[in-house]
Amino acid sequence: MRPRRSALFLPASNARAIEKARTLPCDVVILDLEDAVAPTQKAAARDAAVTAVQDGGFGARELVVRVNALDTPWGADDLAALARSAVGAVLLPKLADSETLLTTRTALGGGPALWGMIETCGGVLALREIVGAAGATGLAALVAGTNDLARELRCRVGADRATLLPVLAQIVLAARAGGLVALDGVINSLDDQAAIAAECAQGRDWGFDGKTLIHPAQIATANAAFAPSDAEVAAARQLAAAFDGREDEGAIRIEGRMVERLHLEEARRTLALAAAITARR
Repeated sequence: MRPRRSALFLPASNARAIEKARTLPCDVVILDLEDAVAPTQKAAARDAAVTAVQDGGFGARELVVRVNALDTPWGADDLAALARSAVGAVLLPKLADSETLLTTRTALGGGPALWGMIETCGGVLALREIVGAAGATGLAALVAGTNDLARELRCRVGADRATLLPVLAQIVLAARAGGLVALDGVINSLDDQAAIAAECAQGRDWGFDGKTLIHPAQIATANAAFAPSDAEVAAARQLAAAFDGREDEGAIRIEGRMVERLHLEEARRTLALAAAITARR
């Protein structure tokens, strides 16, 4: 169990941002070589990302690099550089087929895990194919690219994100079917903490494991939203304790309600996540 409540994007070309990320309470740091980096800075950003991975200092934070797409002038060089690094995962933008996963796995060898951004209509339609290739390619996470999805869908996104929810549900469903991590898309608001909290809570309620972020001011809110509450941890402990010595029973009664072993599995997951978060602190 590894917490991924908050995954902070930052441009790999920004040395000060990388240094600051080593001190931030986010669970995941994503060094970006794609959208956040101008074409003239691509090579320098790639070198900076590789150096950051080599230098380390990120502690328990998971380190991920988002590369440029393979059909760009920079994608192949990004993969070649990272194949020789100790990065935790490589995040592929605009993932829309299993062939890209296979090509990337070949380029990287047996090194880092793969994460895939689902941010195009084609990617949504190919989710079954993409998740089906997870075992062979080391795909470990799906990341919703909500800004790109909204643009391609030409939908208007309000505070409730109602127009995106059918797509977000498909991403979570695919991730769960494949045993993958599911991360919600970014929120563009930097100062409206109520809006940030509401969107994080919505992502949690729809089943995401955490949220991608674009600013450190969003981290604490995401960490709180995607962590089990004290009440949830207490209830999980009570349920797990109630099953002690009753392993042969499929369902038991606790305080007037019937619970089954599937509830026990979820309780154990809650406790494991809470323990992992406590260890990170």
